[in-house]
Amino acid sequence: MRSVLTPAALRDRGQVTIEFLGMTPTIIVTLIALWQVVLVGYTFILAGNAADEAVRQATAAEPGARQAACEAAGLKHLSEAWRSGADVTCGGSGYVTADVNLQVPILFPGTLSFPFTVHGHAGAVEEAD
Repeated sequence: MRSVLTPAALRDRGQVTIEFLGMTPTIIVTLIALWQVVLVGYTFILAGNAADEAVRQATAAEPGARQAACEAAGLKHLSEAWRSGADVTCGGSGYVTADVNLQVPILFPGTLSFPFTVHGHAGAVEEAD
């Protein structure tokens, strides 16, 4: 059996293709925005974890070697994309704190970064001998 297209059906041929092509830029922009949100969230996770690692090592280190141990531990688990703009500082006596600042990459880690930083903070009581 052969299907016969009416004049109304002939006018609507290709409509789905045209509508999809019209929506393609919107779909792409939405996917890019979602990816950027994921990168911002991942940067927050990395900053918090780096601060936790840094303060953990800083509490076990001697006061004179605290900053070096803190910085090494804070940067240890960061990939080069986040490590290049990272700032790790530790301070305090008795109650040690670590602050980590990371730059948020734009779309691809290791290329451009936004002009704001994500801050991670952690604190722990100094270990006794």
